[in-house]
Amino acid sequence: MVADDALDRVLKLLASPPVRPEVSHGYLDLLGEEGTHDTLAQRLMRSSGLPRIYEQVWRPVLFGLAKGGPLGPSTDQEYALARAWLDLAATPGATVLDVACGPGNVTRALAEGVTDGGLVIGADASATMLSRAVADTPASAPGTAEVAYVRCDAADLPFADAAFDAVCCYGGLYLFADPWAALASMARVLRPGGRLVVLTTHRPGLPLLGPGLAAVSGATGIRMFGARELTEGLGAAGFSAVRRRSHGLMQLAGATRP
Repeated sequence: MVADDALDRVLKLLASPPVRPEVSHGYLDLLGEEGTHDTLAQRLMRSSGLPRIYEQVWRPVLFGLAKGGPLGPSTDQEYALARAWLDLAATPGATVLDVACGPGNVTRALAEGVTDGGLVIGADASATMLSRAVADTPASAPGTAEVAYVRCDAADLPFADAAFDAVCCYGGLYLFADPWAALASMARVLRPGGRLVVLTTHRPGLPLLGPGLAAVSGATGIRMFGARELTEGLGAAGFSAVRRRSHGLMQLAGATRP
């Protein structure tokens, strides 16, 4: 079950808190029954098998290859960069949102950088992923960041305007039917001066790769973003001070809400 204190804190951040919160599975469920699975990638994320191997096998192997193998950053380096670009060390008691959190691996990594009783919320639409996240997340020690999970539409966030000091979306933007609407939703829930960090796909500017990547994208539902496409999309969503790094077929971008 969600700790009463954490649940109270989460409910206060929602634009329209439910009268009878559903928390029987250990997370706040705002969706109820599973919806239609639109793409192969979305079906996979909602499956019962992937959450069991995601953190130890799926993510390090698949992301490792996409990042260029040993030439790209390690998972620990990714997490450290997210904490640094979100400037969590300079924001005591921060309230942080991890969008499309999956089994909570990034959520827990962000919580390591949040001090003075902050709150880190993992948001995802997959019940199976969130069940794994709850099972793998230990109870918060006194004085450390609390961690809670919310099942919701990660592309249409249910939180109030300017509710968070920082927002992270690692490995989820390429799954959304409308990633630009999702970025606008992330901007809306960030306070002025709040920071965003996104890890997503990168489409290299190599003509010979174009047709193959387009075919894979169409078959799986995994969108490939060009470098300019992502930075311009962040600007259109209202972000400024955009910075970006690419590693193979993945790219990391950070930005600030003015």
